[in-house]
Amino acid sequence: MKTPATPPTRLTSLDQFRGYTMLGMLLVNFLGDYAVCPRILQHKNDYCSYADTIMPQFLFAAGFALRLSLGRRRESTGKMPWGRAIQRILGLALIAIVWYIICDLGDVIAHFQTESWGDLLLYLCKGVVFQTLLHIAATSLWILPVVTAPWKTRLCYIFASGILHVGISWWFNFEWIHTPPAAIDGGPFGFLSWAIPALCGTLACDAVRAAGPAAAVRIALSGLGVMLLGWIMSMPTVLYNVRPDQMATHPAPQKQPAAPNSKPRNDKIAPDPVIPTRDRIRAWDGSIVELPFISPPSAAHRQWNYWMMSQQTGNLSYLTFSAGVSLVIYALFLWFCDRKGFRLGLFQTLGTNSLAAYLLHSIAIWIGQGVANLQLWPYFDKKSPSVGLTLVCFACVTLFVYAGCRLLERRNWYLRV
Repeated sequence: MKTPATPPTRLTSLDQFRGYTMLGMLLVNFLGDYAVCPRILQHKNDYCSYADTIMPQFLFAAGFALRLSLGRRRESTGKMPWGRAIQRILGLALIAIVWYIICDLGDVIAHFQTESWGDLLLYLCKGVVFQTLLHIAATSLWILPVVTAPWKTRLCYIFASGILHVGISWWFNFEWIHTPPAAIDGGPFGFLSWAIPALCGTLACDAVRAAGPAAAVRIALSGLGVMLLGWIMSMPTVLYNVRPDQMATHPAPQKQPAAPNSKPRNDKIAPDPVIPTRDRIRAWDGSIVELPFISPPSAAHRQWNYWMMSQQTGNLSYLTFSAGVSLVIYALFLWFCDRKGFRLGLFQTLGTNSLAAYLLHSIAIWIGQGVANLQLWPYFDKKSPSVGLTLVCFACVTLFVYAGCRLLERRNWYLRV
């Protein structure tokens, strides 16, 4: 009887994958606001850029690690450590809420002084706390009941979560996300779709536990298939193209004054953003959506809709495609690290202390922005046209984060998600 290829206590490939993701986050979060930053490294919310592939990789790694940890504990003790798992998830959620409020403390205080408790809570939930760490916590809690279930059950859970996300998006969520205060990263209900990369991480974990590094090819091929599926799911976005004759006869709508106690509607959004009308379907001209990472037409030429890839809405096409990207990239790390023995010290340090690296990256960006605002060092100026000086600034931020994590590593102190 063939026994599973049980991985070692820590998977080098997973730590290296996390480290790569942390470095990618530093790259896009720091450089994204700079004038010289290319569009592919920015969050534009109308297509999937390289920047938009980073956060799904955090969810992928979280799902992988959750499946690996709970699976091992169940095998060693014969029962699931539900209490411990929930305690860790709620602890991460508390850290996330406190940290994001601190990060945005000035605006939070301003809203506290001028708005009602209800409006303040809405602002916190939509625009402040539901970012990466809280999404990891909420999504982990959502998938916890099935994280050690058979793979078919998890696939059904992905499908059910996706249907629920489409349903609430059609009901209210898609327009609500774009209504001030605008939400980010899918908003409070984003866990339904962020479950896609997280559960893909659990499936990748199964493959590694069963076959070890030999699973790299199967994971990579599966990832390519998932990427293709995500791209196909984005096809309905072309139904929202604005034809030239429509642009000539129907100029861009003018903003109308909002009714009392109502929120203004985003004019970029189609009136039927989730379920296209029959007229749209009949008017389809046979065009297909752009390939991933290629910028789409502007909102004047294509109305915003649920099917366009967007990190802001956390829709199915975006997170399905990004889950596929995560699978392919992890497969590369699995092959090179666990099979060929490759290991990069920078990735290892950032990956084994991922929570510390995440918190330090916020501090590093605060320092960089503070220096820029105080004009103590002109090279931190976001309007600088110099690519070289901007990269020097990025190197300084990366060095700050790496040095902090390296110090913790030398003392055997670890803060992990």
